[in-house]
Amino acid sequence: MPVLRYTIGVDFGTLSGRAVLVRVGDGAEVATAVSEYRNGVIDERLPESGLQLEPDWALQDPDDYLRVFAEAIPAVLRASGVAPEEIIGIGIDFTACTMLPTKWDGTPLCRLPEFRSNPHAWVKLWKHHAAQPEADRVNQVAAELGEPWLARYGGKISSEWFFPKALQILNEAPEIYEAADRLIEAADWVVWQLTGVETRNTCTAGYKAIWSKRDGFPRREFFRALHPRMEHIVDEKMMRELSPIGTRAGSLTPQMAALTGLRPGIAVAVANVDAHVSVPACKVTRPGTLVSIMGTSVCDMLLDTREAMVEGMCGYTEDGILPGYLGYEAGQSCVGDGFAWFVENCATPEYHDEARATGRSIHAVLEAYAAQLRPGESGLLALDWWNGNRSILVDADLSALMLGITLATTPPEMYRAWIEATAFGKRVILDAFRAQGLTINDIVACGGLPERNKLFMQITADVVGLPIKVSASSQTPALGSAMFAAVAAGSAAGGYDSIEVAAEHMAHLKDEAFVPNPAHRQVYDELYAEYVRLHDYFGRHADSTIKKLKRIKLMTRDS
Repeated sequence: MPVLRYTIGVDFGTLSGRAVLVRVGDGAEVATAVSEYRNGVIDERLPESGLQLEPDWALQDPDDYLRVFAEAIPAVLRASGVAPEEIIGIGIDFTACTMLPTKWDGTPLCRLPEFRSNPHAWVKLWKHHAAQPEADRVNQVAAELGEPWLARYGGKISSEWFFPKALQILNEAPEIYEAADRLIEAADWVVWQLTGVETRNTCTAGYKAIWSKRDGFPRREFFRALHPRMEHIVDEKMMRELSPIGTRAGSLTPQMAALTGLRPGIAVAVANVDAHVSVPACKVTRPGTLVSIMGTSVCDMLLDTREAMVEGMCGYTEDGILPGYLGYEAGQSCVGDGFAWFVENCATPEYHDEARATGRSIHAVLEAYAAQLRPGESGLLALDWWNGNRSILVDADLSALMLGITLATTPPEMYRAWIEATAFGKRVILDAFRAQGLTINDIVACGGLPERNKLFMQITADVVGLPIKVSASSQTPALGSAMFAAVAAGSAAGGYDSIEVAAEHMAHLKDEAFVPNPAHRQVYDELYAEYVRLHDYFGRHADSTIKKLKRIKLMTRDS
């Protein structure tokens, strides 16, 4: 009987961390466990001190990440009955950019009593958008200096990214910036905890910290123009030596082995990003297929060999997703969260009553009613900017709107309109890719929404005009991390020597696919044309009504 080997993938999400134990030979997901973050998303008040946070803040507690290792990994070992000796590696993925300040030994500043009540000492989550003024400054300086890398990121750096967040720390809490020996992605920080060795991965550096394989980080002159104290930020608080994804970051320390129940010395893969690690887990290892990770937000990933400057992209990185390809990233910053807000605040009591009476979720009830409507029947059109626009406008100051509401408008009609708006937003992204000559023949989707909302998937297929296949795994990022762990371990230990070979054996797609309905095409083309008009009118101008409302709101709060 052949010896079975397993790896563990840990997916650090927005509200929880999920560990999946995977059989290396065929990708079977043997056991799964979830550890909910004790402090969740910190967006109102700091723990303990109760300090109230300003709008657009989103923080986390790094100790919640360690509790994932302590809780979820022992849980999958117990549930599976797999012996630690059979596990050859562990890999992790993370939301990005999620970053924190630490001391030289990796101690987060928020653990230190003198900084515990300072919000800048905590982890800044990916959806921390309070650094928009700093992002504006980064873009202004880059444009003034003619920085060539700006075009690589679609002409704008987002407030979600590394250097705007670092600049915000320096501007608003210089004492935290001075005390921070390291500014580091949370993905790299948790790998540091596992191995005892600080490493930095090329994926987050390329997509979130303006690094490229050819040119490295931006020039010191750029950082000096941004802020004199930032001139040497890379050498003082980061690292120029980066580790490619798909390689081994180090070995599991005895301390972390004791915490998790694993064997010391097993392979730990270099950190990765949740969206990017999902591409090979969706069995995509060649150009032509867009991988869309659909959940709280949406990330769109595309491989190609051609270099293209695509408007509003999160950037492209050589070898950023798979070796030998340029990996392009785009996305929508609020999707599942927006649907959740709508059902919590706008679904009237009779729909909640029906959900309770039938044992279904409120989403399922609204979806069923919305599915009975024809495209365009409601007379509604929305902009899906609940949490700003990531691609292609790259602007966190934008907000959502809906047109066409009357006294006869119903919650299911509005629910469908929000779904359609999200699909229109994706079509804007696809059009931007295609305008620069990149090829997209089909889509593979993964994440929570393909599992839970079939209407969302069908409307998306109808609007973009492409078939959508679905990953067989309900835990695609964690599976991808487990695949990279198998590559980090290597064939000699029972793993694989490349991520492409790992994908052949460990990744699978469902038999189902969502095929565009040609009868819906004409109406959706008309609605999309109007969506683009609204998109450009409200999104491309500095004095748009949406931006004025945001300024008035902030002035009123500050007065």
